[in-house]
Amino acid sequence: MAGAAGALIDPDHVAALLHARARAGESVTYSEVLGALGYAFSRPKMRALCVVLMDVDAAERGAGRPDLAVLVVRQSDRLPGQGWWIGRSDYKGLFVGAEAAAYVAREQRGVFAWWREHPRAGAA
Repeated sequence: MAGAAGALIDPDHVAALLHARARAGESVTYSEVLGALGYAFSRPKMRALCVVLMDVDAAERGAGRPDLAVLVVRQSDRLPGQGWWIGRSDYKGLFVGAEAAAYVAREQRGVFAWWREHPRAGAA
C-alpha cells in the first residue's frame, strides 16, 4: 500500500501512461510522468511516484506482463533512479555510466518488444 503521498498518485493512471509509452517504444522522464498526472516536479512527489511504480510493476508481473518502471528515467542521463536498481539480482554494476545504459537499453527493448507483440494488453 502506498503511503499518504503515494495515495495521491493513481497507480492505474501511471500504468496506463506507461502502457502507452511501452506501445510507442519510448521512455519517459520522472518529470514528464508527474506532469501528465498534473503535478509539478518535486522530490516528495518523485519519491511518491517511485512507490507507485513498485506497485505498478507488481501488478504487471501478476498479469504476466513485463515490469514498466524501467521506462521511467532521469532527464539528465536517461537512466532509472537508484531505487530502481536496488535489489536487482541480475545486475551488479554501477547505476550510472555505459554499462548501466546498455543494461537499461536491453531491458527497455524487451519491454517494447513485448508490447509490440501484445498491443491490446492492459486495455480496459
